[in-house]
Amino acid sequence: MNVELIQQEEASAPDATHRVLIVDDSRLQRKILSSSVKRWGFEVYEAGSGEEALSVCRDVLPDLVLSDWMMPGMTGLEFCAAFRELSKDQYGYFILLTSKSEKAEIAMGLEAGADDFVTKPVDANELRARIAAGERILHMQRELTEKNRLITDTLDELQRLYDSLDSDLLEAKKLQQSLVRERHKSFDTGDLSLMLRSSGHVGGDLVGFFPAQPGHLGLFSIDVSGHGISSALMTARLAGYLSAAAPDQNVALERSDDGSYAFLPPEDVIETLNDLVLDEMETEHYFTLLLADVDLTTGHVRMAQAGHPHPAVQRQDGTIEQDGPGGFPVGLMSGISFTQFETQLTPGDRLLLLSDGVTECPGTDGEMLQEAGLANLMQDLADVSGPAFFEALLWRMTEFAGETTFPDDVSGILFEFRGAD
Repeated sequence: MNVELIQQEEASAPDATHRVLIVDDSRLQRKILSSSVKRWGFEVYEAGSGEEALSVCRDVLPDLVLSDWMMPGMTGLEFCAAFRELSKDQYGYFILLTSKSEKAEIAMGLEAGADDFVTKPVDANELRARIAAGERILHMQRELTEKNRLITDTLDELQRLYDSLDSDLLEAKKLQQSLVRERHKSFDTGDLSLMLRSSGHVGGDLVGFFPAQPGHLGLFSIDVSGHGISSALMTARLAGYLSAAAPDQNVALERSDDGSYAFLPPEDVIETLNDLVLDEMETEHYFTLLLADVDLTTGHVRMAQAGHPHPAVQRQDGTIEQDGPGGFPVGLMSGISFTQFETQLTPGDRLLLLSDGVTECPGTDGEMLQEAGLANLMQDLADVSGPAFFEALLWRMTEFAGETTFPDDVSGILFEFRGAD
């Protein structure tokens, strides 16, 4: 053993004391190595064989190992392989002490798991430099391990937050869907079906109906700008303004002296909603709306439109009409007026109100369905009625889009007029 190991001047201690295991069947060589390594500021453990070294590692896993290659019983290579099995969770830097210098033998050592080699007789300067290199690698490895732990903890916390948010959104979806209490209702002269499907957990579409003056039915189809929670909260607020359960709070109804309610002109109702949104709601959202007053006895329908897609009327002979004044969305500008328009349903006709999630649904070629595509679908589904119509419509949209999810919320109202007996 090179006597320079004993004469080596004491080096500065490392930032954190590392445990070094010295494995050699020669007591003298262990003593010489141990004396130097201790002076360099390390905590030193010794073992006279590979088997003894493994026993030490099971009790105290070292940070660095200096092991002789050639030892009776378990060789340094065999110990290295066994050490790697023990130190999977905490990496240890392994230096083989050897007189071997052939490339094939060096490769064999690396394959067994060794990180570095020091040739005998050991030069103190070289050994200190090799240990310093090992310290740098251990430092980087442990920094990386700590960062990975922090990343894992952060991801776990994000997952917990996501799970909590997802659970809340599922509950919010149930609450939003509950705003449409009845999806199908039959009247003496017609049948009403409603459909509400959000592109995410919750969305900005809302459809509904409410009883108006005797023999009249109010219908509304709303599409709030944007998606997600804030849009859904606004639909909940708007549902209160057009409530079927609380007619006194319904801005579309006016109470008469006898206690009955009359349907106000739809264009005036939308103007009222526009003022309410601008004056009372601190929001950047706006919404489109189609409000209709259906006379269940005569089939006469008066409507007002605020930027919503045109209503589609499918006549008994299959003819389809899509028309309306368009108008500005609600909540964009004050002082806007809206225009009332009318249509007359005859027995066998049906009225369809849809959000733009249908007509603006992109196809596999990137082109939107548009009004012409909707007319074709309605003609294909002329014999399908009630809730089955919406199921078939969604199926056909899925075929058109090439996927089961749509980029926008989809909602609709279908009123099928039978007429008086």
